[in-house]
Amino acid sequence: MFSRRHPFLFSLLILALLATLSIVSIAVVAAIALKQSDFSEFVSESGGEKVGVVEIKGVITQSKDTIALIKHFREDSAIRAIVLRIDSPGGVVGPSQEIFREVRKTIGTKTVVASMGSIAASGGYYIAAAADGIVANPGTITGSIGVIMAYTNFRKLLDKIGLIPVVIKSGEFKDMGSPTREMTPDEKRVLQNFVDQTHRQFVQAVSEGRKMDPAHAASLADGRIFTGEEAVKQGLVDRLGNLEDAVEWAGRLGGIEGKISTVYKKEERFTFFKYLTEAAAKKIMDTWMGSDIYGAYLYRPADSASQTQ
Repeated sequence: MFSRRHPFLFSLLILALLATLSIVSIAVVAAIALKQSDFSEFVSESGGEKVGVVEIKGVITQSKDTIALIKHFREDSAIRAIVLRIDSPGGVVGPSQEIFREVRKTIGTKTVVASMGSIAASGGYYIAAAADGIVANPGTITGSIGVIMAYTNFRKLLDKIGLIPVVIKSGEFKDMGSPTREMTPDEKRVLQNFVDQTHRQFVQAVSEGRKMDPAHAASLADGRIFTGEEAVKQGLVDRLGNLEDAVEWAGRLGGIEGKISTVYKKEERFTFFKYLTEAAAKKIMDTWMGSDIYGAYLYRPADSASQTQ
């Protein structure tokens, strides 16, 4: 038996399985424990007309909460403008596109300004490009306009430990990107076509949002990163400044003449469980990107040697 011939590897597989089950269990328990978002509770500065701040942090894996908050601020007559505070390396293609779409729907009603923190790259920049204006710090990491699909192939490892995967599928491409075998030329062409299409969509979104010549947008869309300072020169960002500068600009564009105050959504309760949920989501994202094929607008410098932009 495999367990007798390779006791050490067998133990590692068992530990990996138990760790995965533990992460999933924690995520499920935490999700049940967390309260539903309550938009009746906000943190607001006293006095002055209001600018709503939507925070987009970490890897973008879902869009529901962000879209709901943007919509709430859009429909609230007390909110004169919206600031998207982005501190994200990007994430999944679909959610990034959904948030972009919601911002584009909003700018026809209220001013939206994007404020970049330490990083607003790839999907983070995709979202920012939808706004009326973008503010970045001189050293903000931004750009990374590109699409990545990456996975780890375990074929040689499986050969060494004597495991033989068995797959029954309904079509030729059903198990594309399988980590247990080499990718065929036809599969690579299909996946490259997917990457090319989603990359074209990214370039189109940047061109539309920034009112930029498509050829210039395409010339910047090779996956490279820019500092905020360089991004201004390239037309990807409008001006340099911090969050307060972005709030000031958004407020004035929104018609506020006097004091400006900000409104944030309150942190949810059960912050310990929230931390565990976010940690589990990050672990699951890393696992998918490591062992399964996955399309993303994501800046991942640690794996740059094996990425396709």
